[in-house]
Amino acid sequence: MAAVGASGGSAVDPTGAQRYAADWARAVRRLGFVPMSAAETERLLLGHTLRLAQVLLSAEPVPAATAAAEEIGGALVEAHLTEPGVVEWSVRTLGDRFPAEVLAAPRGPGSRRAGAVPSGLAGRIAAVQGGLASGFARALRDRTFGQQEKIARSTWQARDTVEQALRDSEARFRAVFDGAAIGIGIAGVDGAIIDVNQAFADMLGYPIEELRQMNVASLFHADDAAGMWELYRELIEGKHDAVRVEKRYYRKDGSAVWTDLAVSLIRHDDGRPRFTVAVVEDITERYELEQRLRFQALHDPLTGLPNRTLFFDTLAGLVTAPDPQGRVGVCFLDLDGFKAINDSLGHDLGDRLLVMIARRLADCVAEQGYLVARMGGDEFVILVDGVADIGDVIAVAESALAAVSAPVRVGEQQLAVSASVGIVDSDVAGTSVSELMKAADATLYWAKAEGRDRWAVYDPERSARDIARSALAAGLPVALDRGEFVLHYQPIVSLLDGRMLAVEALVRWQHPELGLIGPDRFIGLAEETGLIVRLGEWVLRQACRDAQRWHREFPAARLVVSVNLAARQADTSAIVDTVADALASTGLPAELLQLELTESAVMGSAGEPLRTLHRLAALGVRLAVDDFGTGYSNLAYLRRLPITSLKLAGPFVEGIRGNQPDSADHRDERIVDALVRLAHALELWVTAEAVETEAQAERLRALRCDTAQGRLFGPPGPAETVVARLRGDEPS
Repeated sequence: MAAVGASGGSAVDPTGAQRYAADWARAVRRLGFVPMSAAETERLLLGHTLRLAQVLLSAEPVPAATAAAEEIGGALVEAHLTEPGVVEWSVRTLGDRFPAEVLAAPRGPGSRRAGAVPSGLAGRIAAVQGGLASGFARALRDRTFGQQEKIARSTWQARDTVEQALRDSEARFRAVFDGAAIGIGIAGVDGAIIDVNQAFADMLGYPIEELRQMNVASLFHADDAAGMWELYRELIEGKHDAVRVEKRYYRKDGSAVWTDLAVSLIRHDDGRPRFTVAVVEDITERYELEQRLRFQALHDPLTGLPNRTLFFDTLAGLVTAPDPQGRVGVCFLDLDGFKAINDSLGHDLGDRLLVMIARRLADCVAEQGYLVARMGGDEFVILVDGVADIGDVIAVAESALAAVSAPVRVGEQQLAVSASVGIVDSDVAGTSVSELMKAADATLYWAKAEGRDRWAVYDPERSARDIARSALAAGLPVALDRGEFVLHYQPIVSLLDGRMLAVEALVRWQHPELGLIGPDRFIGLAEETGLIVRLGEWVLRQACRDAQRWHREFPAARLVVSVNLAARQADTSAIVDTVADALASTGLPAELLQLELTESAVMGSAGEPLRTLHRLAALGVRLAVDDFGTGYSNLAYLRRLPITSLKLAGPFVEGIRGNQPDSADHRDERIVDALVRLAHALELWVTAEAVETEAQAERLRALRCDTAQGRLFGPPGPAETVVARLRGDEPS
């Protein structure tokens, strides 16, 4: 690394040079940002240090040394070491540290002392300092000028680019504006039309020049002008940047065109509204199609009346209004016997009849403006809003019934039609669509059940009873599965000696919430739902189990258990197998089981049902006719039945009040006398039901009635009461 120069053998001290370069690098990094690592900076400045040492020790002329120093100053700028303090530190230390640390004379006899500044360098150092500063300044100036030139050039290029982009944008906008298939219009904030494209002009039937002389307000449709100006005002006030609506415009010929309008607000740089741009699409065909589809969706295709969807929407609008007022009524109408008309005369004639009925219903309330809708099938509904009281709704219902009942001629057929109407009237506030329609449906059912061709008014108490009845019906299957049914037994005693000869099994429901429920509340429901077969089988088997236990404990009593059979049970041949299995599984002798059938069920037996009765009799069980005297008995047919007993209906027994001189009593007594004589003539045993008094029992004995049951001889009770009576423990 030593460099020998003209200064008497002086050389570069490598250690000093490295130390100087390290200090130089630290100073540079301390003075400002350096885009190099510390090691890279030190390596760069070590090279410049050695170069400066060579320049100072070189024998070259001073101008050459100055030029070399200028190159080193320029190199500092190229390395981005451009902080002003960098050149100041470099020039200063070049004079006061550099010679002593980097340049040193060799030691030896007769030489200068080590570390001394070689003679003759002061002027050369000054020249190098000047060259270093000059080169640094010149390079920094050139660099600054170059950067400024680049910035200026970039600015001009950017402006040219922006201007070209603006021209391109304007050209594209004009191409889109002129060639667009949808209408585009530009208007000032005052509504004056600035420009429109050809599609806009063609849509409204105006020349472009004529439109440029008009205000957009002149194109608004009368039905939406006020609303459009309010929307336009909010737009130009800055409340909206864009709006989109479907609206009508007037064509030049006065016709209307439906459009999909999108309006955007264009602002000045300071935010002030400048003008509006509207994009308008002709949707007249689509709108008309939508209206047709909407009509079809909300109207019945057969009659043209509003359908259930429109009806429910209208009713919901009344009851869900922000501040519902007044009363609302519903007339739910159903044609009587319409299915028979369809089945006998055909669905085409039935449809034509529905159309005529729909027209009549609509006409009968046309003056009041009430909504008439077809709910489906032969059901119609009239929405009576704004009524004063229930009388107004009833008047509408009667008018509807009168309109329906007028003779109808459909083709060659002259038809007499009637209807039933369910009426509901309620305050609008506090009700709901579902509640109103549920009540109307229930009330229509009441009108049907009461004989048709009439109206019925909703009764909340009756509805509550129906709901409770439905709840019982729904709970029957579960109750049977859970074992909630129990049997009570009513004694049947001999009128001769008062001995208990039989008991009648009567089912009760031990409801978990309602307590013990009598059969009058659920047997009818079981028959309607078909559960009577399962329930009847359970009663039969449980009665046989109880009777077998009594027979086992009291064999001498020969107590007969009497079980009622429902008509549906008796109508099927499976009852024979069921009875046989019950007897076999319990071990009860067949002669200790009596099956009771109602008079109507027995007298209606023919074919297979009659064979079923004979098969039951063949098992050895007894057969009895219950409630005898209330039906229309064919005595000749009765003689052919394999029955062993008749049970006289309670109303006849109730009419016997002893020795009171009442002609009605004597008539009932004569009827009972005749029935007993008839039964004995047919060799049948006779049991009187509903015996309540001793006087009744005495008269029945006189009439030679065999057995009786009723409150006088003991009310129905659990199986334990039968055991107690058999033991002689019952109260005397």
